[in-house]
Amino acid sequence: MKQLNRKQELILVNGLGIICLILVLFLTSCNKDFPNTLRTEYPSDTTNIKEGKRKVLYLILDGVRGNAVSSLQPTNINSLARNSIYTYDGLTDYQTTTTNNATAWANMTTGVNDLKHKITTENFTGNDLASYPTLFTRLKTANAKLRTVSIASSVSFNTNLAVDATEKQSLPTDLAVKDALINELKTKEADLIVAQFHSAETEGAANGYETTNVAYTAAITTLDGYIGSIINELKARPTFSKENWLVVIASNKGGTAAPFPGSGDVGAYGDPTRNNFIIYYNPKFSTQPLARPDANSFPYVGYGPRFVATATSNGMATLSNTGVGNFGTTGDFTFMFKMRDDATSGNSYPTFLGKRNAFNSVSSTGWGFLFGSNGYQLDWGGSPRPGGGDVRDGIWHSIAFKIYSVGGVRTLSLFTDGKKMSTNSINGRNIDNTTALRIGSDIALNGSELTNIIIKDVALYNVAMTDEDLALNMRKQITTTSPYFANLLGWWPGNETAGTTIGDFSGKGNNFTANGAVTRASFEDLSPNISPLITTASYRVVINSVDIPSQIYNWMGIAPLTSWNLDGKIWKLSYTDVRNN
Repeated sequence: MKQLNRKQELILVNGLGIICLILVLFLTSCNKDFPNTLRTEYPSDTTNIKEGKRKVLYLILDGVRGNAVSSLQPTNINSLARNSIYTYDGLTDYQTTTTNNATAWANMTTGVNDLKHKITTENFTGNDLASYPTLFTRLKTANAKLRTVSIASSVSFNTNLAVDATEKQSLPTDLAVKDALINELKTKEADLIVAQFHSAETEGAANGYETTNVAYTAAITTLDGYIGSIINELKARPTFSKENWLVVIASNKGGTAAPFPGSGDVGAYGDPTRNNFIIYYNPKFSTQPLARPDANSFPYVGYGPRFVATATSNGMATLSNTGVGNFGTTGDFTFMFKMRDDATSGNSYPTFLGKRNAFNSVSSTGWGFLFGSNGYQLDWGGSPRPGGGDVRDGIWHSIAFKIYSVGGVRTLSLFTDGKKMSTNSINGRNIDNTTALRIGSDIALNGSELTNIIIKDVALYNVAMTDEDLALNMRKQITTTSPYFANLLGWWPGNETAGTTIGDFSGKGNNFTANGAVTRASFEDLSPNISPLITTASYRVVINSVDIPSQIYNWMGIAPLTSWNLDGKIWKLSYTDVRNN
């Protein structure tokens, strides 16, 4: 073998070094990820979407209660929910009491409620669709090239609401509507397709909107099958990959049904006629379920008079009509109030609300609520003196008693936070007096008589409520539409923010007059013992029917003018990672 000289050796070594360096660089580069050119996030604002031409398929299911859908869990709707923002607790409306098909359709096509569109009856009389037109009219005005289609099983839907649709069909059955819609998806190009189905409403109106109504649930199940066929046809479109569809499925309203558990304290959420189902679907959406808030999550908010007793002063309020609070020996009554005690507990039993001569002392004449160590008692002319349980904990409580006769025996029952605490005979007892009904303790005689309490929503009725009604109503805030409002002998909400008057809103004119030591306290508290009034904001945590047009305009890149005066809310849509689709 020929031996290499020194120069040749250097050339060979250098050449091998260069080759090795190239191999190292190559192998190193192979271990690195290629730059990811795929989008992994999508904008929440749908007006920025660039993936395909934006289109809308809008399916309206008349009379399908949201809670019925939740109970039945239909196969195809369930499948779509995985890529949807949806709610079983949607609201046809929370501001007005009108609930019928025409009003509901108008809400979900105009984007305003009947206070504006004026449609309150099924015949559409007196409407103001000229000022508040539907989607079809708005889209035609915004862009005359947009093709809009309405396929309805109710002639009145097309006649009144789809006047400006590019094409409309009124068909005799929901099956015919489904077939026509599938044919539309197969053969034509539309920017907005609205299909209205009425069969579930027909069955619900005839036999009830309960899930125990076999015909009603069968209609919903059939509609779910139609939805499956429609979505399959939508995805089978040759141009589907170049399109970006928002699918809206919504019931127009609910119907009369038994209240669902826990519905007594949630206002419009507890009305099954307003309860609907609304879903916004797109294959790229992530799931976003929206549920009504729990009644106990609503804060009790407002103002109330604060009554403080110290060693030198006391806050108190009295009535000038000394007959109020006398119960005689006959008749039925209910008395209730709400309170929050902020004082250190004590043992000298200061009276904080009552009607008797020696306010902080036991008397055979008159009655009074008085604090114990951690709780309270109701002294009724010295006896009986039932205890009401611990309430000196800094949270709101509701307290009530009722007077009624059972088997000829006049009886007193005491309630705390909806629970009956005691029942005692007061038969033949007359503890009436001419002392004013009073809120607030006397000046504290020693450190254990200090009081610091807010008392409001004091109410006196000339009827003994049933135990069930009393347990329910004592925790609620009273309004002019509350049950038993006509039976009020006096109602003192205590909502004033200043002054010395605690007004009587029963219409009887018996105002409390407070002394200068009474202050007005603002509060915002959560309490399991109070069911506060639900605010408008509480109804906007789920999709409302009036939201749907605003969402559609947003999806299609049309910015509503301020002059449209829409009531709807645009919901933020959440997208999945594109690699998962």
